[in-house]
Amino acid sequence: MPSNEQILSALEAVVDPEIRRNVVELGMVRSIEVRDGATVDVMISLTTSGCPIRDHFVSAVTEAVSKLAGVTRVNVSFDVLTPQEKQKLQQRLGGTALPDGTLAAVTNVICVGSGKGGVGKSTLTANLAAALAGEGKRVGILDADVWGYSIPRMYGLGATRPPVSSERKILPLEAFGVKVMSIGFFVEEDAAVVWRGPMLHKALTQFLQDVAWGELDYLLVDLPPGTGDVSMTLSQMLPHAKFVIVTTPQDTAQRVARRAAEMAHKVNLEVIGIIENMAGFTTPSGERFAIFGEGGGAALAEELDVPLLGKVPITMPLRAQSDGGEPLVFEDPDDPAAQAIRHAARGLVALTPSALPMLQSVVPEPPALQVIKPSGMSLPMSDASRADGGAAA
Repeated sequence: MPSNEQILSALEAVVDPEIRRNVVELGMVRSIEVRDGATVDVMISLTTSGCPIRDHFVSAVTEAVSKLAGVTRVNVSFDVLTPQEKQKLQQRLGGTALPDGTLAAVTNVICVGSGKGGVGKSTLTANLAAALAGEGKRVGILDADVWGYSIPRMYGLGATRPPVSSERKILPLEAFGVKVMSIGFFVEEDAAVVWRGPMLHKALTQFLQDVAWGELDYLLVDLPPGTGDVSMTLSQMLPHAKFVIVTTPQDTAQRVARRAAEMAHKVNLEVIGIIENMAGFTTPSGERFAIFGEGGGAALAEELDVPLLGKVPITMPLRAQSDGGEPLVFEDPDDPAAQAIRHAARGLVALTPSALPMLQSVVPEPPALQVIKPSGMSLPMSDASRADGGAAA
């Protein structure tokens, strides 16, 4: 059975990759307990509950302690340093700012997905974010539809390149009170992105770990259609995210959307609501035509036992404002589609508590993040990735 001194000695091999000192030196080892002669419980104190590298500590502590003779199991748990402890640590580090985690201040992550393309998912995401901002919420959009990115155009941002802070964090662009990040900012406008899965994974990792989102009440993630690489990567990196499914009234779309719900369940993401888009066409005079049928969203919501957050009709202003780069909910709040979207936003607020568990990343260590674009451009790299050499995907 190893002694506490032996375990502490082993933990000196566990280095905080951001401060570059070991957890024993930093005073981050809160407690050690040896049970049944072979199980070791280690508690590590973090600077924030949403520390994006906590899973690095899980793997590193487990690896270091498991090497000790007689240890068959290692359990790693966490607590958070008190403000007084943070101050003492900062003084010990000579005033160095502590890494509080890029995503630590994001309260709710909402993935907006669908089983197929063409159902207006991005249009709804853009307007839903604007509606939440109109409700006084702090909102961001991560455009994870890498192949079919459209959020920059819908917010009138084009291919503007985001700046990088002195801390080597990418600063999201902002429009209409919403912070926006998209791969569209790093390629020539309307350029095709031809990538395989590993490149997507690295880019999305950087958008979550190396973007200075700041304090947000909601981060909406516009997923690509289907159930492929991007959805699985985000489900791993955002284990506390919730899922909103967009469908249309027709039976075929409902069946495909059901697959997105099945994917969410398989990766342990909770589906919290359905939004039915294209719920009839409403003319400028107010006349309504059920072009795509009736009831698909309500049927899917009943099947999944979740609320139907809204039924958004097709209107000419909704299409025009999406192409024009300004959310409809701001330009024409009395439009029937805008009213339905604001209703869905209020339903989303009612379903999401004000303090969900903070975000965390399951990526053990910051990857080499220089992701080469078709145009030859690359995303800004963090200092960690520069130290690794910035290998291309």
